[in-house]
Amino acid sequence: MIKDIKTRSQHRIKIIAGQLAGLQKMIENEDYCVDILTQSLAVQRSLRSLNKLILENHLQTHVAHDLASNDNKTKEKALKELLDLYELSNVRGK
Repeated sequence: MIKDIKTRSQHRIKIIAGQLAGLQKMIENEDYCVDILTQSLAVQRSLRSLNKLILENHLQTHVAHDLASNDNKTKEKALKELLDLYELSNVRGK
């Protein structure tokens, strides 16, 4: 993993862990539903941010390497993987 992306990802995970702990406490305390939903949406945004970092790393390392390959099967695998990720994010991301 690219060092900068790894550092940023680990930082993001710590933020997400704190947000989840806060969310759990809000539910235990039976806080106002809108406040709980707001916190839940913040967690989801943080997860999307983490996903973006991981995808950036994957594109700059594995995908770039695979697409530079002289082996057509390796290139096809990389493209299929990207299309599968795109479909997963669009179908399940709704």
